[in-house]
Order: sequence, then structure tokens, then C-alpha cells
Amino acid sequence: MSSPDESGTRHGAWGAAAGWLREIAIVVIGALIASTLLRLFVAQMFVIPSGSMENTLLIRDRVAVQKIVGYQRGDIVVFRDTLGWLAPARVSDDPVQRALVFVGLAPDESSNHLIKRVIGVAGDHVTCCDARGRVTVNGTALNEQDYLYIDPSTGKQVEPSSVSFDVVVPAGTVFVMGDHRNDSADSRCHLNDETNGGPAGGQAFIPVGNIVGTAVAVVYPFDRIHAISRPRTFEGIPAGGTPPAAPVLAGNKVVC
Repeated sequence: MSSPDESGTRHGAWGAAAGWLREIAIVVIGALIASTLLRLFVAQMFVIPSGSMENTLLIRDRVAVQKIVGYQRGDIVVFRDTLGWLAPARVSDDPVQRALVFVGLAPDESSNHLIKRVIGVAGDHVTCCDARGRVTVNGTALNEQDYLYIDPSTGKQVEPSSVSFDVVVPAGTVFVMGDHRNDSADSRCHLNDETNGGPAGGQAFIPVGNIVGTAVAVVYPFDRIHAISRPRTFEGIPAGGTPPAAPVLAGNKVVC
């Protein structure tokens, strides 16, 4: 039989352990809530699924996307696909993985998001190509040498676009392109998609409400950690005109 002193010591130890576990639970739950709020309102990680943004972003790069500051021309944005650019999204059947993504402890690898560079915003007149083969925005040619894909086997940089287009970006949308122009089914390639009675070109322009945020850094692999900045060539673009209610398309039919 234990003495009163031994019994009191044992109960005290259990009480201390219970208090310690309670403190840990509070810290863990608080951290999960904070992480979830950060993911929903501040920042989120995504995994790059394709080569459409090479070599700015490589396949399997983990990219941090901020949701506080809005986007501008030249920014790289992640957006939800509601226009049918992708095959139907694959839904993960792993509840643990879904939970980790939801609270922000794992990167989002879902197939219903895309990442591209914003070339034109509402009201912008975006064309390709001028006499020197460049994309122009509101009459100003872009110098895209800093970010367009370079073929490692030939050392040659891809053309700004292998197809011609001439558009005015409608209200509430943006016009996007990948940095690897020969491997990017971007806005150019959807100008002639079936719109089911909607305005011609309507499937090519991304609704601003679909934009999740702006890519600000590659955070993994560790040997590729770097910040993502807006190219200086976009600084000199003049403002566009009054955004039309529907896309304005000119020139020949685009075939990617």
C-alpha cells in the first residue's frame, strides 16, 4: 500500500503531465489555425506541373504565391481553371494530403490551377508580331530576352510567338502567356475555342476573380531558391483604353 505522500506525488505528476499535454495541444491547434489563415489570405505554395514557364520555373519547383498585393503586367500569377483549358481535375483520395494542403503544410499539386505571366490587363491592346517579331502592348514592344526559354541544345531563344494575334483585353480579365512559348497552351491558343454562344475569344481571357495570387519566390529545391521579380520591360507600358465588354479580335485566325 502506498503512503499518502507517494499517492500525492503520483497525482501531482499526472496533473503536471496533463497540463503539459494541454499546452502542447493548444500550441498545435493555434499553429494549424494560423497556418490555415496564412494559406487562405496571405500566401500559399504550389508545385509547377509542366514546362510552360521554363526556364523561369522548372517542373516540380515549389513556388510561394502571395495573396495580399495585387498583380500587374509582367507578374507571374497562379489562377484557377474555369475555362476548360485543362482536363478535369484529379481529386486526391488521400485525406491526410488534402488536410495538409488545406492548412498550408503541403504544396497544392491539384491539376485545376495554372501559372502564367500576365502580358495584358483589361483595356490593353496586345499584338504579335511587329516588324522585329516582338509582342507589343499598347503600341510598345516588349523586350523579353530576360525570361523567354532558351533551348539548351542549340542555345537559341524561342520566338515571342510562333503565331500572330491582335486582341484588346475585355473588362475583368487578363491575357496570359507562358515563358516557354513553344510549350505553353496559353491565351493565344484559346482565342478560337468554342464559347457556347458567348463572345468570340471569350475562352482566352482569364477572369480576375480566378487569380489566386502572384508568384514571389521559388522555395524548393534548395539549390534553386530565388525571388521572382517583375521584368523591367513592363515598366514603360502606357495605359490601355477603356476596357470593352467583350474581347476585340483582329487579324488572322490563331492556330497553335
